[in-house]
Amino acid sequence: MSSLADLFSNNQAWAEDLNTRDPKFFEDLAVQQHPEYLWIGCADSRVPAEELVGLAPGELFVHRNVANVVVHTDFNSLSVMQFAVDVLKVKHIIVCGHYGCSGVKATLRGERLGLADNWLRHVDDVLQKHRDLLSHWESETHRLNHLCELNVIEQVANVCKTTVMRDAWERNQPVTVHGWIYGMKDGLLRDLHTSASSVDEARNAYQRAVNALPE
Repeated sequence: MSSLADLFSNNQAWAEDLNTRDPKFFEDLAVQQHPEYLWIGCADSRVPAEELVGLAPGELFVHRNVANVVVHTDFNSLSVMQFAVDVLKVKHIIVCGHYGCSGVKATLRGERLGLADNWLRHVDDVLQKHRDLLSHWESETHRLNHLCELNVIEQVANVCKTTVMRDAWERNQPVTVHGWIYGMKDGLLRDLHTSASSVDEARNAYQRAVNALPE
């Protein structure tokens, strides 16, 4: 296990490597960030946002929580979204889940985790809403995979319904919401085809994505 001293050593090596490749990198980065993307992902340590998409510091604005949930009463995620859209003027919002998500798995199995159970009630809402669809798969692995996908689809819909997005689209600001899922067994991202750039597109994309799941 790495010690805290190792982390400082790693940081120094990382900074020196970036300085070697671009002596002005940190000087430019300190002035202003100009990301085109907001990433809303799971807090799982196995899903490092910037590394997955090969972006450098300053290129990806990130918000993470357990099971990549977007809730209309969560002022943390809403504030991040509002800052990203209104101030940073990001062009894309990516909601990214991952297969094998521990929070989604606990919800599917009805397991207790503690305080997090209250947060995961939002994932349970997704489970209850799509229980009939999920019952088509006998394998728990398949049910878990599809619940992870459905959770992303529902969270994309939640993003699209926020006042932040409705206001942005009403003023014709070019920002698109996407739903992706990450496979830890192969390291690949998959598009769930939920992309939307307007309220009408969001409605159609939601139904299309749900219907695309195999029965």
